[in-house]
Amino acid sequence: MARLDWIQKELKNLKEAGLYNNIRTLGSPQGAWLEVDGRKVLNFCSNNYLGLANDPRMVAAAQDALKRYGVGPGAVRSIAGTMDIHTELEKRVAAFKQAEAAITFQSGFCANLGTIQALVGKRDVIFSDELNHASIIDGCRLSGATIVRYEHCNPASLEQVIKENEGTYEKAMIITDGVFSMDGDIAPLDKLYEIAQAHDIILMVDDAHGEGVLGKSGRGIVDHFNLHGKVDIEIGTFSKAFGVVGGVVSGNAVIIEWLKQRGRPFLFSSAVTPPDVAACIAAIDILESSTELVDRLWENGRYFKAGLKDMGFDIGFSETPITPVMLGEAPLAQQFSRELFENGIFGTSIGYPTVPKGKARIRVMISAAHSRDDLDDGLDAFEKVGKKLGVI
Repeated sequence: MARLDWIQKELKNLKEAGLYNNIRTLGSPQGAWLEVDGRKVLNFCSNNYLGLANDPRMVAAAQDALKRYGVGPGAVRSIAGTMDIHTELEKRVAAFKQAEAAITFQSGFCANLGTIQALVGKRDVIFSDELNHASIIDGCRLSGATIVRYEHCNPASLEQVIKENEGTYEKAMIITDGVFSMDGDIAPLDKLYEIAQAHDIILMVDDAHGEGVLGKSGRGIVDHFNLHGKVDIEIGTFSKAFGVVGGVVSGNAVIIEWLKQRGRPFLFSSAVTPPDVAACIAAIDILESSTELVDRLWENGRYFKAGLKDMGFDIGFSETPITPVMLGEAPLAQQFSRELFENGIFGTSIGYPTVPKGKARIRVMISAAHSRDDLDDGLDAFEKVGKKLGVI
């Protein structure tokens, strides 16, 4: 069909530029080791930070909920889809985060889309970190608000653009990721809070990669900076360290109440399934009972990063267990990923548009599920491939 020829051309261009996304298929549960395309490989690219995705306690909680509540909720939350297990999770999250209230969504992506659109519109402005996640970018665009970007993790730049735009808007909101997923650095949330207070601006942080990682027992970036009750909106996801699926917004009770009235994914898409909700509650139980998994995650991350650095790899400026192995051009990153796979390591290449052109990488996602032998096997493979391709 001629009308679709342009798609074929674009796909061809992606392949030639080394930007085509070859999606591998898993045939096993998440964990330190996976069956990928029929082969057993060591997993270094899942967001399963704490190894909870296949934890027996999580599986048992989901099975019990399945027997009690069935497979799905059968409706959106605002009509007939709110079950007592949903409200229990929201109360537990609020208590865990030490926030006034919480509301859950179908995903972290939906949580960002629903929250931003509900709070700002065409006469308003959003001050957004230039490296914010795609879900924040899309939420900002859909809101219709003016988007003003400030330099990455730079409070002085934020202060400057706020002053430059004074008097041009009705409402304003500052939005930042907490932990930036591609580089592993942490937003200076304490400094951003001071600026938000000084200018009376709503402050929102997306803590998708901070939950289960930062703060006491993985409570996240707000806990990390001791900003309880000060950050208006904290977006979260259950799909990473929690090992399940779903999104959550915690923070100011008035904002949470408003989202129940105007958060579009909450109003127009079916509620999260009961087994998923039960597993999320089980994850909170696990985190509240012990810091063991969070401690192991950080220990593994420090060990692996030190090994790569000693070999001569460029691992950027990560402050978390996220470990970017910087390679530059997308074709090299894809070749590096293929060579790793041939050596029994699952490490996906990341290129444009996920990261800027010229900053392609293998983003290594360390997990508490990895043993020291796993990490050593991974380091051996990276050294072998790195030398073969002339990276080190």
